[in-house]
Amino acid sequence: MKTPRLPLVLMSLVLASCATAAETFKEHLGLQLWSMREQTKADPAAALDWVKAQGFTEVETAGTYGLSDEAFLKMLQDRGLKAVGAHIGYEALTKDLAGAIKTAKTLGVKYVMTAWIPHKAPFTAEIARKAAADFNKWGEAFRQEGITYGYHPHGYEFVKLPEEGGKTPFDLILEGTNPNFVSFEMDVFWVFHAGLDPATLLRQHPTRWSLLHVKDIRKGAVTGLSTGGAPPIDNVAVGTGQIDWPAVLKAAQDIGVKHYFVEDETPTPLVCIPDSLKYLRALKL
Repeated sequence: MKTPRLPLVLMSLVLASCATAAETFKEHLGLQLWSMREQTKADPAAALDWVKAQGFTEVETAGTYGLSDEAFLKMLQDRGLKAVGAHIGYEALTKDLAGAIKTAKTLGVKYVMTAWIPHKAPFTAEIARKAAADFNKWGEAFRQEGITYGYHPHGYEFVKLPEEGGKTPFDLILEGTNPNFVSFEMDVFWVFHAGLDPATLLRQHPTRWSLLHVKDIRKGAVTGLSTGGAPPIDNVAVGTGQIDWPAVLKAAQDIGVKHYFVEDETPTPLVCIPDSLKYLRALKL
């Protein structure tokens, strides 16, 4: 019997699409170098040697540890490490946007993220709207240089504001930023810590998330807290905590998240990072 060709072609396309989605997560699994902050402060070369030895090829920077941008870039290049993203603080962008852009261009990053908005509790609608305006300005400037700018929520942005009809500061920042200028990086730990479902939040705003911090929270740790802070003991190796990683990573892949960074804030990163990698590399979605 002659087998119809069209169904076979369609099936092959579906299978190829699924394979590509599965490969995307593992091919772009990097490390946020904040995970190695103490080691990098002590000996940048040795710390980056260790990062390379774990099999990482992509990193997200969190400063250059007293080195010039050029010297830090050379250290990365000598080890075959590519800086895909950089975290640059709100204050630094406020004081010297041109300098921040120069750093990003020197390092060759495609993304710049800000992970904290200076504030004293409570985090108000006024602060959120001011931040959104700043993000638009900075994002437009970075876009002119071919770099995507964005914000990394830290948990305190998810408190409902009665005066805003129950909207959260995150809602206001999202609504107040131009998608052409401002993207977002989800830190799965902080979203879960605040009592939200990371997979649902990803799917609710599928065009706004570009990057993902892969970080787990200890079983039994209290959630529903929009504090933006947690004790180090609440951080655990990925796959050993409360988070449903297959659901989160499937959602991230489905909406087109570009890069994934393990971020380890445990007291023992040299133990937990390899454990996280072992889990993630074996994970089948």
